[in-house]
Amino acid sequence: MVNDHLSDFVTRIRNGYRAKLDEVDVPKTNLVQRVAEVLAELGYIEKVKAEDRTLKVGLKYKNKEPAMTGIRRVSKPGARIYSSVARIPKVLGGLGINILTTPKGVMSDKKARKLQTGGEIICRVW
Repeated sequence: MVNDHLSDFVTRIRNGYRAKLDEVDVPKTNLVQRVAEVLAELGYIEKVKAEDRTLKVGLKYKNKEPAMTGIRRVSKPGARIYSSVARIPKVLGGLGINILTTPKGVMSDKKARKLQTGGEIICRVW
């Protein structure tokens, strides 16, 4: 049984890209589904299809190279990382994104800055 579904999601995405899979199945939770939708919105993954208890996540490739170079869990169950809007860090000098969970929902760091809201930095994508 998995205790941290988001870390499991991040690992499955990373392993799927390394194995050059077209899609991966991940256990469905509200947070995982919202993070996957943000990644699809930003063009890092191709599609998200919700089924009964799983999500089918279509991985995206450009010229046979993964659309995502890396993904890493930042805030963990034992060490939560929160940030105000002024202190949201940039990823690789602005080339990557942070995904945050805020009072206004799950969103990218760029959208959080636009809406002037901080929150928990849950993962980093580049």
